[in-house]
Amino acid sequence: MAVSQQTASKRPGFSLAREGEETLLIRLEGVWTIAGESPSASGVIEEIRSDPRIRRIVFDTGGVDGWDSVLLTFLTGIINHCAGNHIEIEKEGLPQGVTTLLALASAVPENKDAHSGVLRVPFLERIGKDAIVFANSAMEMISFIGEASTAFVRFLGGKARYKRSDLVLLIQECGAQALPIVSLISILVGLILAFVGAIQLKLFGAQIYVADLVGLGMAREMGAMMTAIIMAGRTGAAFAAQLGTMQVNEEIDALQTLGISPMEFLVMPRMIALVLMMPLLCLYANLMGMLGGGIVGIGMLDLSPMEYYNQTRAAVGMLDFAAGLFKSGVFGVLVALAGCLRGMQCGRSSAAVGVATTSAVVTSIVAIVVSDAILTVIYDRLGI
Repeated sequence: MAVSQQTASKRPGFSLAREGEETLLIRLEGVWTIAGESPSASGVIEEIRSDPRIRRIVFDTGGVDGWDSVLLTFLTGIINHCAGNHIEIEKEGLPQGVTTLLALASAVPENKDAHSGVLRVPFLERIGKDAIVFANSAMEMISFIGEASTAFVRFLGGKARYKRSDLVLLIQECGAQALPIVSLISILVGLILAFVGAIQLKLFGAQIYVADLVGLGMAREMGAMMTAIIMAGRTGAAFAAQLGTMQVNEEIDALQTLGISPMEFLVMPRMIALVLMMPLLCLYANLMGMLGGGIVGIGMLDLSPMEYYNQTRAAVGMLDFAAGLFKSGVFGVLVALAGCLRGMQCGRSSAAVGVATTSAVVTSIVAIVVSDAILTVIYDRLGI
């Protein structure tokens, strides 16, 4: 008894013959490559299923003129079916290369869980993991603040190792080079405050109090807040990117190898520069915001420049300026800490630099808003 598949010259094909009641002979012929149409193993499998007496499979590949992975796929389908039905496979008739590749394919079993769906993590486990991550982050932040404080104490004692030229350059970058963007944003914020206030105050004929609104708003809140947000996106992100790039290039490791503290040489000058410049930028932003409010007051509300000046001077006192300047100092510390912390925590890949920069900006803005709310409540309790 024989079942055959008709094939043209050199085309792959097979024929089946019985050698006794329990043995099935599979003769292969032609070129088994991807270039041509290859037969399916389903014909062999159907023959095996049709006769339960078959317990042994042998091969004759004398007619095979060439082969590649197509032949391996054909044989693997037959072997897998026979393995599941306890049918013996004789591989002696196969080419040596085929036998070797089949042995390699069967050496590593398929991972049955590889295609399974993603396991759902229990709710309590997720909470526990998040709590551990938060605790580790808090410990890293506390450790960084402690190291920064130690470096600052050494700076005050004249023992810190850093380049004074770097400090001067950082002061210039954090101060003078930030004036254009601070000027633009502060004037626009003053304009917006004055315009929003003017719409309501004109209903009561109290346009003159636009000067009070803009002056107090800029001096106590908006000057420090907007300056801090600008510096978080401009300077805090730059600190994170600079330190993160140094981490990727292993420059920080080189400093540690030389016995130089990265905290003193890299972090401390950046923190000092930003903390020194923030109050000055805040004061400048206050003046620019009041100027923007004056543009609306004088141009739209028919106030004279002297009226606007005298009303602002009467409404805004030194205590109001001091409250805003103190906030700006706190914001400067937070922005510098966030930028330098994320930069030092940066990973060793280029993508990690972008992640550190984004994290620095987000952390800075959140810290600014939270600290501003806390300081506002404290000022209210103290009657400031």
